[in-house]
Amino acid sequence: MVEKSRRDVMKFSGALLGGIAVGSTVTAAENTDRFIVSANGTSASELADVGVTVDYDLSDAGLFVVSGAESDLQRVANSYEPDVQISLDGDVERLAADPSSVADETYSGLQWDKSVQNIEGAHERTKGEGTRVAIIDSGVASGHPDLDVNERLSFNFTGDGFGAANPAGGDHGTHVGGIVGASDNGQGVIGTAPETELVDCRVFSEAGGASFGDILAGVVYSAAIGADAANLSLGAYPVPRQAIGEFYGKVLNKVMTYANSHGTVLTIAAGNDAADLQHDKNFISLPNEGAQALSVSATGPIGYLWDADGDGDITDFEEPPESPAFYTNYGTNAITLGAPGGDADLDAIDTGVPWFNDLVFNTVATPVFDDEDEPTEIVDTAYSYGWKAGTSMAAPNVAGAVALVKSANPNYNANRVESALERAADVPDGYDKTYYGGGFLNVVDAL
Repeated sequence: MVEKSRRDVMKFSGALLGGIAVGSTVTAAENTDRFIVSANGTSASELADVGVTVDYDLSDAGLFVVSGAESDLQRVANSYEPDVQISLDGDVERLAADPSSVADETYSGLQWDKSVQNIEGAHERTKGEGTRVAIIDSGVASGHPDLDVNERLSFNFTGDGFGAANPAGGDHGTHVGGIVGASDNGQGVIGTAPETELVDCRVFSEAGGASFGDILAGVVYSAAIGADAANLSLGAYPVPRQAIGEFYGKVLNKVMTYANSHGTVLTIAAGNDAADLQHDKNFISLPNEGAQALSVSATGPIGYLWDADGDGDITDFEEPPESPAFYTNYGTNAITLGAPGGDADLDAIDTGVPWFNDLVFNTVATPVFDDEDEPTEIVDTAYSYGWKAGTSMAAPNVAGAVALVKSANPNYNANRVESALERAADVPDGYDKTYYGGGFLNVVDAL
């Protein structure tokens, strides 16, 4: 399985929606008029005095995000770098099937990711009551019948004018939000923590980009509103450790440490490049290798509800749900936990078998804009369900688990919540820590 992943990952990189920004599908462009500034020795008033606009005052976490001329900034800032706009190389193909191909009743039978965690058993203790999870992503559709999103607290960090609590940046965030907290309402799907409060922190715009500064602001905002978890199913890899990467790493560490100290667990996708993060000494994966990150690798079955091994039985697996997904990044010290993110038999695609059942099934929403070329408003949204796979789907399974542990133990701080999850996790038989860090997510034991 590992050998297959290394052969095929370049061919299929970008085909799996495992993260909004997934490894080799990422391009990063430096802004010429927007910067991330260290707050060490620089104040908001000094920045304003030289005509620099403070977009985000994150000085409590050690930085500012500003707009203006670099020549003005140089007069007062000791340490800064250009903000980076992360975008995708064109459209990313979704490995999914038309949701109309499944029955119109409840879809819980398609949610192997919940059954392997025994989420039903966990719900005998708690469903996440009294907790809050921020989704830093492309937007969570509050209008989806299976989602309950706090629209008042939701915030659009992109400045694109399309507001928040909607899928203006694509359906990725709605899928992630559903994995965390889809409602227990007798229809559709169910989330790990259906009673948690979801907050949309939209950092990806309709144009497909996200700035590093907006992402940092989203993390600080999540802590400010008392989110028990902030999920970041996004990332950039490989980023050189030296020069600009060193600066980004430092400011990221400050922001993540700040969030952790305020009780927010940061669940972050490890990335989908089949990369050994432990031994790539010249590169760093951001933000999952930042301080206090709960970095999540992905697992998934081969053969869920289809006969992958050809023995005539659709109830067994060629690979179990706890096995590492072919695309997941790995590294014992770079991964905190492994969790269900979906896998795929690449040879089965387009053969007529339901290979997509091995992906993660949850909520999706597709915006319809007034003008495809120059959109100014969302005129309609199509709500549905669909399959995606990647560490982007694994991370929100952990974010939901954070909500359950916090709900059952309201006095726990962020470190104790994470510790409970790590203590409960075990490495599956036949594997080692390389793909799991502390082990495979075990929600019931963590409770």
